[in-house]
Parts: sequence; C-alpha cells; structure tokens
Amino acid sequence: MKTFWILSIFTLIGTCATQKYTTKIQNVKDNIKLEDSTLVFKYANTINSEELSTHLYKYASEKFMGRAVGEEGQKKAAEFIKDYYIAEGVESAFGGSNYYQTIPKSFFNDEYNASENVLAFIEGTEKPDEIIIISAHLDHLGINEDGQINYGADDDGSGTVAIMEMAQAFQLAKKEGYGPKRSILFLHLTAEEIGKKGSEYYVNNPVFPLKNTIANLNIDMIGRIDDIHKTNQNYLYLIGSDRLSKELHYISEKVNETFFNIDLDYRYNVEGEINSYYTRSDHYNFAIHGIPVIFYFNGEHKDYHRPSDTPDKIEYKLLEKRTKFVFATAWQIANQEHTLVVDKDNQLLN
Repeated sequence: MKTFWILSIFTLIGTCATQKYTTKIQNVKDNIKLEDSTLVFKYANTINSEELSTHLYKYASEKFMGRAVGEEGQKKAAEFIKDYYIAEGVESAFGGSNYYQTIPKSFFNDEYNASENVLAFIEGTEKPDEIIIISAHLDHLGINEDGQINYGADDDGSGTVAIMEMAQAFQLAKKEGYGPKRSILFLHLTAEEIGKKGSEYYVNNPVFPLKNTIANLNIDMIGRIDDIHKTNQNYLYLIGSDRLSKELHYISEKVNETFFNIDLDYRYNVEGEINSYYTRSDHYNFAIHGIPVIFYFNGEHKDYHRPSDTPDKIEYKLLEKRTKFVFATAWQIANQEHTLVVDKDNQLLN
C-alpha cells in the first residue's frame, strides 16, 4: 500500500509537470499572431516555377563547370548572382557595387583559391539593426576525374534560385511601400562542399554583428523528392527549428498550417540522428553561436553528388511551393511586433 501511495505521488508530480510544460508551449503558440496575410499571399505569388526554372537552367549549366570552390566556374556563378541583384535593384550589404565578401586563400590553408560569399541586403523600415539571414551555398563539386560536370541543380542550385526569387519578392514589396520591418540579408555562401567554410568565415567576420542576427533560414536542396516520399511529394524536411527557439518552430508550423499544408517531416531533427544532418550544412555555424536556425531539405536521392543532378529532374512546382513557404516564414519573422525570442530568454517558457 505504501509503495502504491509513493508511486501515485510521483505519477501526480509527473503529470503536473507535463501539464505545466504543455501550458507554456501553448502560451508560446498563442503569442504568435500572423502578420499581413493578404500581403504575404500577394508577394509570395510573385515566386513562380517558370522563373525558378529559367534561373536554374542557367545556373546548373556547363557555363559554370560545376562551381568548384575558387575555380572559374564558381567565380562565374558568383557574378551571375551579383548581376541578378543589380538588375533587380537589391542593394549590396556593403553599399555600392561590391556584393562580395572575399575569403582569402590562406583561410583554406592554401588548398583552394580565394573565393567569395555573395551578399545582398534589404534594410528594415522600423528595426534595421535586427537581421534575418536567408542562406544557401553557391558552390558545388566541379568536374570529376572522368571529366564530367557535377551540375548541382538540386545541391544547391535549388536553394540559390529560391533565394533569388524571395529577394525579388521582398524588393517588390519594398518598392510598393511594404518593405520588411527588420533587415534581410540574402547570403549566398561559398565552400559549403569543403566543410561549411564560407559560413564559418562569415560568422568569424560578420558584416552585421551576430548579436543582431535573430534567425538563419538555410536552404540546401529543396527541388527533388527522396525515396521515402515517392507516394507523398508534398513534404519537406525541417531540421533544427526547435533547437534554440520554440517560437521559431511554432511560427514555421503556423505559417505552414495557415497557407501551405506541406507535410513537415522532422525525422532528421532527432538528436543523435545517424546522418547528422543538423551539423552538415551552413546553418550549423550560426546555431553554434546561439542563433536560431531552420534547415530546409528534401533528403538525398540517387543523383546526390553525381553529375546526373541536372535541372531537368527538378520538380519546379514543388520548388515553388517550398520557396513560398520559406518566404512567408521570413516575412513573419521580419514583420511581427516582437523580436524572435530564443528559449533561454523566453519568459513564456521560463
């Protein structure tokens, strides 16, 4: 009888603790108010599969020779991105005509030539010092030993063109008087394929103080379907969204439930996950500095890191929908009344 009584007390305590945490999470959810639904639809709908396809067929072409770090093809790819922003009127993060953050050869231990991150910037209208970074890597594997080009259409051409389209949408909103309240940095990172070196260089030499960077939305492969989802193409893996900010996670969930109804798959977000995807793309260098992140990913496929990763295999309507989802998430973070909160500072959780 005494043992049963003690076990009952522990069960009651555990239930109360669970209920208390559940209440805190519900408070976080209830505190999220989506901003400007009509405007989100208007500008998200400027992102379309036709433009994504046009950009990607150019970006993942022979001209860029697989975009190997520091090589001629990668330089041409960086110039292609820069020229796009100039044409769209999206400013440089440095001001003027310089869109490059140059990474010296010495940073790569002289194993690779100097390379560059490409940075475009839209300044916030009300809280310009608060920065949201939307990132993707611009490099790939170059030409293999057999002389075949690794086109990298999905990895990470899909993320590259997604950012270009999002920047165009935000810039149009700005022109029409609806610029984001917080600043957005469109960050195209080099040297991801050799160990996330472009993002490592950025966090060591930030153009804007890391303490002012409130979130990183990182896109690395969102144009294809993996074998797990052959019967459910309306999916996307999200990794890291709840690691540092439950608010970021539930903003993402609410945006999706309200506008898109994508099947958000978190299987690769489990701690100790065998592929270690959380540590494998550029978002991780921001996360280790305490910046909340989301890594958007479609999973590996048979063409991963092969010359056969070509633009004709991209699911462009799916790429469009996924890009719109990231755009709407960034819109919410940029425009909501309060600044995105990390868990350790979230009074609703503590």
